[in-house]
Amino acid sequence: MNKSSWQSRRRRGRRSHQQNPWFRLRDSDDRSNSRAARPAQDSGNHDDESPSTSSGTAGASSVPELPGFYFDPEKKRYFRLLPGHNNCNPLTKESIRQKEMESKRLQLLKEEDKQKKIARMGFNAISMLRKSQLGFLNVSNYCHLAHELRLSCMERKKVQVRSLDPSALASDRFNLILADTNSDRLFTVNDVKVGGSKYGIINLQSLKTPTLKVFMHENLYFTNRKVNSVCWASLNHLDSHILLCLMGLAETPGCTTLLPASLFLNSHPGIDRPGMLCSFRIPGAWSCAWSLNIQANNCFSTGLSRRVLLTNVVTGHRQSFGTSSDVLAQQFALMAPLLFNGCRSGEIFAIDLRCGNQGKGWKATHLFHDSAVTSVRILQDEQCLMASDMAGKIKLWDLRTTKCIRQYEGHVNKYAYLPLHVHEEEGILMAVGQDCYTRIWSLHDARLLRTIPSPYPASKADIPSVAFSSRLGGSRGAPGLLMAVGQDLYCYSYS
Repeated sequence: MNKSSWQSRRRRGRRSHQQNPWFRLRDSDDRSNSRAARPAQDSGNHDDESPSTSSGTAGASSVPELPGFYFDPEKKRYFRLLPGHNNCNPLTKESIRQKEMESKRLQLLKEEDKQKKIARMGFNAISMLRKSQLGFLNVSNYCHLAHELRLSCMERKKVQVRSLDPSALASDRFNLILADTNSDRLFTVNDVKVGGSKYGIINLQSLKTPTLKVFMHENLYFTNRKVNSVCWASLNHLDSHILLCLMGLAETPGCTTLLPASLFLNSHPGIDRPGMLCSFRIPGAWSCAWSLNIQANNCFSTGLSRRVLLTNVVTGHRQSFGTSSDVLAQQFALMAPLLFNGCRSGEIFAIDLRCGNQGKGWKATHLFHDSAVTSVRILQDEQCLMASDMAGKIKLWDLRTTKCIRQYEGHVNKYAYLPLHVHEEEGILMAVGQDCYTRIWSLHDARLLRTIPSPYPASKADIPSVAFSSRLGGSRGAPGLLMAVGQDLYCYSYS
């Protein structure tokens, strides 16, 4: 082989090497990695502080995305994405996203353990007090800012739950918790290993620092029914019963049950008397609400598929109101004779309780979301309504103008039934997202005050259930947040 032919063949090989897209990709990766090597050493662990996305854009933004491949910024190489079946340990986009979410959660938990949260830059008790003394803050604004400051400093502590059956507490998982009006008691629904649910009431009057011990009272006669919706009911006195919408089991259809709190031993000593359990044949109820309005005394409402059913517990009289969609959320107004309903179609409407179910005059208000409404909450002045939907939107509506006046950003929801918690005395709004983060906003300016990660790894089965009160444990209690997740109960109390 002469010298000229060898050189021409070498030039052709170089041209083919450059024209191959795979070699061009590797060459560009090698050059980008070599250029990034020195800055990465100077910046320390900057990449570790911001988890990468599924395409690796956060860790290596200059690396192109290949269909069917995932770039690992730590190992600096591509990995093939495998399908989610017939693999013992598949590398999928879902598993990568789950790993990144878990890494972020652990990082936030570590930060919360190390330092207290600061609500705003330059926002502290000394500056607030000085501004108040100089007249720059009125009493109302000072109280709201003081609540915000204390809220940012809440610390997580585990609550010791005792029961007559300690072995059950180790295996049963919290499904939901619901505090009564005075925050003296906490109604709990626990998922049982063998299937179904178990109900209990926790007495919060013993919830005091630093021990944080409570006792759960259970009634084992009422089990094995999944709960669609629950609320406290005031039949004999304030919060004397619990209203449950139960799913069907095998050949037994679903029903709505009015469960006396007195059936849970010593749940409210000195007030409760033995009561009767009332069950109503209302299958397929998505939501329920108890009325404290004098126009609908001793009545409760259930949201069904394409209708609303209003039932009087004493007389048994019923009124049915037809709707165009499933009713997923309900709440009665206290002063105005109105029942507000949120539908799967995104519609929010009010039923005028003074009108009968004949004709169309009973619809008093119309609001619309772009997705299914999961929660509605009426503010105390009954001029505004808070609503959330399955697109993660939380909106504050003016009922007089039927316009959205404020929107709260950051909530995560795609398809779950997640409630809202509004506390006007503290000036906060609270919601647990489908990503298992508990977010707290300022009710007045929609500012996100704090994001609390779950103590458990994020999963569909471990979305926390929370309850907040200005007087946790009774009239002498301190403000705080209770969070139930997995088998554990946590308390975030004001320091």
